Amino acid sequence: MNGEYRMVIDGSYGEGGGQVLRSTLTLATLTGRTVRVERIRAGRRNPGLRHQHLTAARAAAAVCGARLEGDELGSHTLSFTPDGPARPGDYTFDVSEAAQGGSAGSVGLVLQTVLLPLVLVEGESRLTLRGGTHVRWAPSVFYLEHVFLPVLARMGVRAQIKLERWGFYPAGGGEAQVRIIGRGKALSPIKLVERGELQRVEGTAAVTNLPAHIPQRMADHAINTLAQKGIRSRVEPRRLRGAGPGAGIFLFAEYATSSPRETIAAGFTAYGRKGLPAERVAEAVCEDLLKHHCSGAPVDPYLVDQLVLPMALAATDRPRPIESWAITSQVSQHLLTNLWVARQFLTCELEVEGEVGRPGVLRMGKGEHD
Repeated sequence: MNGEYRMVIDGSYGEGGGQVLRSTLTLATLTGRTVRVERIRAGRRNPGLRHQHLTAARAAAAVCGARLEGDELGSHTLSFTPDGPARPGDYTFDVSEAAQGGSAGSVGLVLQTVLLPLVLVEGESRLTLRGGTHVRWAPSVFYLEHVFLPVLARMGVRAQIKLERWGFYPAGGGEAQVRIIGRGKALSPIKLVERGELQRVEGTAAVTNLPAHIPQRMADHAINTLAQKGIRSRVEPRRLRGAGPGAGIFLFAEYATSSPRETIAAGFTAYGRKGLPAERVAEAVCEDLLKHHCSGAPVDPYLVDQLVLPMALAATDRPRPIESWAITSQVSQHLLTNLWVARQFLTCELEVEGEVGRPGVLRMGKGEHD
């Protein structure tokens, strides 16, 4: 199948970030198609491949023996030619190697590039991921552990992630260990159309190489802010050592579902920076959580765009389109961009109902949800 198809993907399409590249790499690995991505991140302040994008490309190439062209920092064009399906095994992907030094490039985004190819082949894989574990504009290791992977487990994905060392922006230096049990068959469809009562809100306010009063203030202010809205929460303050200073607060809201044995979680993050009071950081994360909570939707705006590829793949290679639904508290341009990439590779019915910035529905296949 290798090289049978050559596709050209516009890396500047829609939201125009690294997600176009990462989803393209995932789908090229799964379909065996040769692909060239042009104008990578063309509209961004620092266009072209950055270290985390380069690491993701090399990770995808490693798991399927692909040939890469243009894989260097700053490159605006990348060609990817798979040499076969993904190969389960032990892999180490270090973002700092691509950056030629310490880096907080997101290890979560690297994982998302290779996760589905390794899930859909039979066999066990173990990944060591080094770089940024908690980075702006990317799913943290906590988010992957508490929100993303539990939802994928309902689709048949068996994967676990464990945080070994924290790595905040800009120094990085973090590490996560991942275990993936490949299923060797298609994913199951999923319907996320309702949620029940709020079961709990928990989280962590953490810093590396900063005074202990900062995480305590973030935790206390978040607890008090949510209490004013009638929501009880538990937030643990943590002071840790790391490669450099960093601060962030991570909250998870867990809701009941129609199944007595299942819940669904939503995750929210805010990061500190020099000159920004700890209380302001806590207010930001609480504002995001409360907006989602008041919407009544089961799927947060960060999870829904990450579900595009799993839901699309659950509808692929079947006699007829199979329905999956996800109702989200907010449609984003990121979601629409990821949907566009999936449509370039897969023959299945994908739709988003709703306007950007408002609640909406991600749907795969025909029909009405109950």
